[in-house]
Formats: sequence, structure tokens, C-alpha cells
Amino acid sequence: MQPGLSHWNAETDAAGLLDITLGALLREQARRHADRPAIIFDEYDDRPALRWTYAELDRRVDDLAKALLAAQVNHGDRVAVMAPNCPEWILLEYALARIGAVLVTVNPAFRRSELDYLLGQGRVSMVFATGQYRGHDVAGMIGEMLGKPARDDNGAPAHTYPDLRRIIGIGAAAIAGASTFADFVAEGANVDDAHLERRAASVTAQDIVQIQYTSGTTGQPKGAMLTHSGTINNAMLAGRRAGYRETDVMVSAMPLFHTAGCVCNVIGMAAVGGCLVTMEQFNATRMLDLIEAHGGTITNAVPTMYVRMLQDEALVSGRRNLAGWRVAYTGGTAIPPSLMRELNERTGADPVIIMGMTECSPIITQTVPTDPFDRKISTAGVPLPYVEIRIADPIDGHTVPTGAEGELLIKGFLVMAGYFDMPERTAQAIDSEGWLHSGDLGVLDGDGYLRIVGRIKDMIIRGGENIYPVEIEDHLLGNENVAEAQVVGVPDAEFGEEICAFVVPRPGCEIDGSLLRDWCRKTLSRHKLPRYVVALPRMPQTANGKVRKVALRDLARSMIEQGTLS
Repeated sequence: MQPGLSHWNAETDAAGLLDITLGALLREQARRHADRPAIIFDEYDDRPALRWTYAELDRRVDDLAKALLAAQVNHGDRVAVMAPNCPEWILLEYALARIGAVLVTVNPAFRRSELDYLLGQGRVSMVFATGQYRGHDVAGMIGEMLGKPARDDNGAPAHTYPDLRRIIGIGAAAIAGASTFADFVAEGANVDDAHLERRAASVTAQDIVQIQYTSGTTGQPKGAMLTHSGTINNAMLAGRRAGYRETDVMVSAMPLFHTAGCVCNVIGMAAVGGCLVTMEQFNATRMLDLIEAHGGTITNAVPTMYVRMLQDEALVSGRRNLAGWRVAYTGGTAIPPSLMRELNERTGADPVIIMGMTECSPIITQTVPTDPFDRKISTAGVPLPYVEIRIADPIDGHTVPTGAEGELLIKGFLVMAGYFDMPERTAQAIDSEGWLHSGDLGVLDGDGYLRIVGRIKDMIIRGGENIYPVEIEDHLLGNENVAEAQVVGVPDAEFGEEICAFVVPRPGCEIDGSLLRDWCRKTLSRHKLPRYVVALPRMPQTANGKVRKVALRDLARSMIEQGTLS
């Protein structure tokens, strides 16, 4: 830390940064841990569970990589994967990396306009897609999108997606005109090992390994380009700080199309030589079953998942054997300390809290295992090695004193290479000195511990007072009846803005707005008390699972106009 200033100078690590590609990392681990389980996939898509050792995973990745070469997928080509968690997803992550192609992650819940934008803006050359997802007819949607070509300036048929060459189906639901995944893999039978090794040798650690599209809560989504080096070292350093071991078994249902799934989980376990047990979708009871069945030592989940796990009947009655569960990984802007304490007391798992963003591959700061428990559950920790951060005045850019609020800026190996085909947006995000401007309002204490207090655009100004929603959200999450909380500002004639809190009750609970306000009044400053409290069955979300605060603001304004918000 620079004395008196919110500026953390990057620390080094004895082991240094790895200069390796994802394909080479898997190859190395397959040589070192050939017979050790790498991936265990729970029952999915009406298929039985499977188990792959590192050697078998590596062999299957080679088979798929050869098929991609046979299909003329070139170095740097962008290949989209639109599927829920499934074994094929993990194979594609590794195989595309092995040949230097770029994985473009797609939420399978995307509707036509969202997929249309991504295929066009990302200049995608091939799509691997599920045919059906939670009642969503993906196959039919893709058929409609590709079935009616657009017209060029001369009126002749023109393909809407000129870069798109092929669709491959994943899973049981067929996509018209698409090859099945199994048939596609078989096409690589005539590609020899030497061809694959030549291509693999041409891939560098600085190449782009994947493009993750931001959720687009404001403006058009942007494709963050992440490198082999950025993602591998991020996962490696985070795992090292958390104390990962090669004997560890991580159990998680985090979506693979998020960095939490494909980087923190997949690469995190590969980097240490551990085993990932993953699921098609989250189910609290099933996840606890898997922890017991496979001797799970690490979990990665968002706070609401942990809330549901703690409601499990067998856990509540003391009939779970979770003795090996050591690390409970989690992240987000609102992590109630009371939840982390309850989780630790009832399971013995030690919370590891992170702060991250897609553009940072994704983890920026992480708690330190040896810190006192209260400190671990009340901050997002300190930066990972080789990561430099500072808190800057949003107006003049100067570094603020320790303890003062400002915008979080990040520099280091973890910062994305830019937004795909968006040089102006890249320049807005990464300044000439290499600082990534996060848009998050943070506070850095004298020891380098970070707290996120909100988003610059979400700040509420009530009667001249700056109010950060996350502070109130954190407080609301301390109520035993509240599972989720989001706070927005709404217009007010007297104060300019007033505070409206949207809450989702815990299972089996009800929320009375007046009682919750009375509860807040005991410990919150008067100017931070929610004027309005609205209980919802669930929060509106983007296709990527982020809460749509703009939708909550619109809902609050609509309720005010209708006279139903009081």
C-alpha cells in the first residue's frame, strides 16, 4: 500500500506466473495424473452420470480437436457454444483452446434478438447448440433464424450471418440440418496426431481463449476477450490462495457459460490436478448428495444457493456427513455475513469471498484464509498476486485517501485484451496507462482490504446525501426472512430521490414491509431507511442471471404512478 492512499502495489508470488496455454495445461496434467478423476458429471439430459480421468479427458479433447481441424476451424476463429452444463461443453472449452480457436460463451436461455446480435457482432463461424433448454425450443428458434435469408442491396438472397458455416447439435433434441455431436467428432478420424500437434504448438499463452459477452444491463453487450494466460493464472492464483490441493474435489452447479464455471471451476481444478464434480443445473438437495457421495472438499456457489442448501431437510436434522467440506467459495455484491457464519457453523466449511468481473478473467480480490473469521466475512479480501488496484475519484481520476469512496481501477495480467471489434468501447474501459475502469464504487482500507459499496450509476442522491444501495442491501440480507435484496432510487418531489427496497423472502417466510422498515430503523441511519419495501417472488434478471435494476426502477416508477407503492 502507498501510505495514506488507496493504491495497492502488485505483490509477487514465489511460483511466478505460468506461460502456458489451456490445451498444454490439460496435456501436462494428463501426463502427471493420468488415472486421477478429472471430471465427474452428474446425471444430465436423461443420460447417466459419467467419470473421466485426466488421461481420458485429454484423449477425448484430442478427438474433438481433430474434428474441428477437419471442419477447417482456423486459429482465431470464433466458435459459439450455446448449451447448459454438459460434458460436451467442457470438451469444447479444451478442444477449441488446443487448436487456438476462440470459445464464445452463450447462455442457452438467449432468445432470438440476443443470439442474433451475438452471432453478427461476434462474427461467429460455427455454433454448437442444444436443441431444447427448460422448455425453450432452441432448435426451432435457430431454424427460424437461418431459414429466411436476408436480401442484399440488389435484392438477392444474402445470409444474415456471412461468417457462420455450420451448426452442430448437442443433446437429444435434434436441430434441423445440423450434425449431431457424435457424428461431428467422428469426422476427425482421418486427422493425424502430427497435424494436431503442429496446430497446438502454434498457440501462445497471449492468444484469446474465449469471448464472454457482458450482460448488457445498459447498452449493447460487449464481448470481453480473455487470454489463455489471464484465465489460467487467475484460476491458479485464486486456488493457491484458497489452499487448493491436488486431492481436492470441487462440487458446483455454476453455469459453464460464466467465468465462475469455465474458469474458476474447470481451470481452477485443472491447475491443481483436482477433480470437478459438476451438475446440469442447481438443486440444493442433489448438490449436498454429491458432496457426500464424492467426498466434496470445495464448493462454488452464489449466496442464494447456500441459503437453499441450508434449508435442506437432511442437513437441518443432522443427517448429512459433510466432514470433508473445507472451502465454500462465493462472490457477489451482497454477501450477508450472517449467512457465511451460519454456513460455517453448520457445515464447518470456511467461506472464501471474492470480488471479480468478467473483464478481469474474473477474480480481482479474495479473502485470506489465515485472517480472523469476522474479517473474512466482512470484506472481499485483498488483490491476488500480480494485481494492482487503486481507488480513484470518478471526476478527476486522482487516487483517494484510504477509507474514502471512489471508482475501483485494476491493472495486471488479468485485464482483458479488449472488447471484440469495439475499439472505442475498449478505450473507454482501459485508459492509456493500462488501468481498467470497473464502474464499481469501492473503499480500500489501510491494509488493502476491499469493500464494494455500489455502482457509480446506481448511486442514490437523497436530499443531497450520497447513498450506495449495496450498503442497504447488505443490511437487509441480515434479516432472517430475506433471501435476496435490491435497492433502487425512485423520484421524489421533496428529496429528489427516495429509497425503494425489493426483497425476495426465504422459503417458507413472509415479509411485511412495515415490520421490515421498523427492523431497519434500529440499526440504519435515518436517511438510509427504505421509504418503500416491495416483496417479489423472484428478481428480474438478464439472460446471464444478473439482476436487472433498470427493470426494478421501471416497476417502482410504475407502482408510484398507479398509487400502489406506499
